[in-house]
Amino acid sequence: MDLKNLTIAIVGGGYGGLAAAKALTVAGANVTVYEQASEIKEVGAGIGLRPSSLAQFRAWGELEAITSVSNASESFQILTAEGHPIAEEIWPEVDAHGVTTHLIHRGDFIEALFATLPKSMVKLGHRLEKIADNGPSATLSFADGRSETYDLVVAADGIKSVIREQLFTDSQPVFAGEHAYRVVVEDADLLSLVADGKLRMYIGRGTKVYLLPLLSRGQVSFDITALDVDGTWAPEVDLDYILKTVEGFDPRIVDATRRLDLAAVNKRAVYDIDPVERWSTDSVVLLGDAAHAMCHHQGQGANSAILDAGALAGALVAAASVPEALEAYVAERKPVTDELQRISRQGWSEDEVNDVFPGQKPNSGRQEG
Repeated sequence: MDLKNLTIAIVGGGYGGLAAAKALTVAGANVTVYEQASEIKEVGAGIGLRPSSLAQFRAWGELEAITSVSNASESFQILTAEGHPIAEEIWPEVDAHGVTTHLIHRGDFIEALFATLPKSMVKLGHRLEKIADNGPSATLSFADGRSETYDLVVAADGIKSVIREQLFTDSQPVFAGEHAYRVVVEDADLLSLVADGKLRMYIGRGTKVYLLPLLSRGQVSFDITALDVDGTWAPEVDLDYILKTVEGFDPRIVDATRRLDLAAVNKRAVYDIDPVERWSTDSVVLLGDAAHAMCHHQGQGANSAILDAGALAGALVAAASVPEALEAYVAERKPVTDELQRISRQGWSEDEVNDVFPGQKPNSGRQEG
């Protein structure tokens, strides 16, 4: 199919939406990205980009843009809370060019990707209120009263997707029974724990601490994920509350937690979504977190969105029509992400949960948010 004859809108300017914009632009499509924020700015922590994702950027001619603001990582190590090694997994994927997993700050990733797109392509300050599926086209209606119709709309509007809720399912995000406290720090103690570039996870009583080295920045992405019964989307907790979650951990982790600037910490309850039965109509398709938001334990959210983008562009180029392309894209990506969602939901055992919250069964607190 000649993509030059299609008008395509992408709703959402996060990593999924921008990756889709890049993939479709390289394939020759006429793309417009709508983002509700007034600026492209990604806060939060670090992410790991697998070779399969980096291969997409190589194909799009932008590998150096990503690797120049990231660092290679050899492996993922799991340790006890006190720092005794439990297991180590060498990153299994290395592409034909010898590129291995790279670790990158979300903000650097978004900025690097955004910089590769024509600035006129991304329309900021556009909050979607309604989508109408017209069959061979779809109409977007925004909060400022404007409406636009496209041959194809790609919903990359995240875990709280307006498009998913209006066209595909009204089921809401599901609380995973955990909080995540994330911050990027220049802490000498934490840097000493990951100076070799390895991603490390420390496991304690109801708590996992992830240390993701951002060596290109001289920083560490510090993530404390702890069991909690409060499903408030952005919970209000103080530093003493967070400190209790790391009791008994390596003293360097405890001390680094004590030194945190609470105002800089991103505090969120952990949510995912149930697998979505249907991802597409003849003119609308889900991508990234809108299609398959998953818990962060496997580190597959960003990678899945990037692979979605590549698969969608490839399917559109290969197919004779948009509906045929969307069917092929869903057939390729949905079984993979359904399994990743399932694996990412595997958390603490019943005994471990009961140790922290007596009488509460694993994930019995799962609730919609």
